[in-house]
Amino acid sequence: MPAYVVDQIDVVTIADGSSFAAMDMMSPFVWKEGERYRIMVRAVPDPLRPNDPTGIIASGWSDDGLEFHLDHQPAIAPDTAPDAADAADAGGCEDPTVLVRPDGYVVYYTGVDARREQGAMVAAAGTSVEALTKRRVVLKAPPGEGNIKEATIVQTPAGDWRLFYEYAAAFENGVAASRIGVARADALGDTWIALDDPFGIRVDGWDNWHLSTGPICQMPGADPVMFYNGATLDARWRIGWVSFSPDFSRVTGRGIEPVILPPPPANRDKTDIAFAASSVIEGDMISLYYSLEDSILRRARMRYYA
Repeated sequence: MPAYVVDQIDVVTIADGSSFAAMDMMSPFVWKEGERYRIMVRAVPDPLRPNDPTGIIASGWSDDGLEFHLDHQPAIAPDTAPDAADAADAGGCEDPTVLVRPDGYVVYYTGVDARREQGAMVAAAGTSVEALTKRRVVLKAPPGEGNIKEATIVQTPAGDWRLFYEYAAAFENGVAASRIGVARADALGDTWIALDDPFGIRVDGWDNWHLSTGPICQMPGADPVMFYNGATLDARWRIGWVSFSPDFSRVTGRGIEPVILPPPPANRDKTDIAFAASSVIEGDMISLYYSLEDSILRRARMRYYA
């Protein structure tokens, strides 16, 4: 079985002077444009008060992939206009995923409703990440059926698209759990058609209750791999890997153990969570960006062994 092995873990920081420096940071989506690294990241007030948004999305840049300078204004913020009570993102904007297109950018993000009861997948687009226009709700669960969030988008060799996402599933015992769903579309902008879930939990594993999407990348000679997030009933989240056939029709491999475990939190009140958000292939290395404790950012440098 192939292996993905962590060589080193680096601290990712926000440069002093940022308007968001005092906030908790999570869901770091990082990509490269030329020699410069770009980022979109969810910022959350600390402490989070009842009327605060569950997140705003900031954008920024870095020369080394570790210290990021954020723009002073948010790239995506909740719709707080007086007539926006039913807006999909009136309660918060979370989990950005960026597609770089020939004519600009498409950003899929999680919009949280005003009651903070439901999340839906929303798309925004623009010629730059500093000038995005919200376009439409891409996926939304029926009322009372939980959240759809955490987009991962890939194109198959045939040219059609897959949208992986996290959704909330309810069970007979009344305890909800997160699962990974997938949908397909012939082209971006078409209606997404739901397919069977790509993979499930493992009853005796570290991922025996919750699953959530992570980034997909592909090393030369390897199947495409998702660094997904999994957790136990008590929400102890770790990062593992699962590989797919090139058309994403079947699973071809899955790691037995996590590739990243969170260290013990300095403050026991913090969440026990490592959560992958994006990856950048750099030569023979994978740079995996993730968050710890729903508040701090890290980068793991990983190697692939066939």
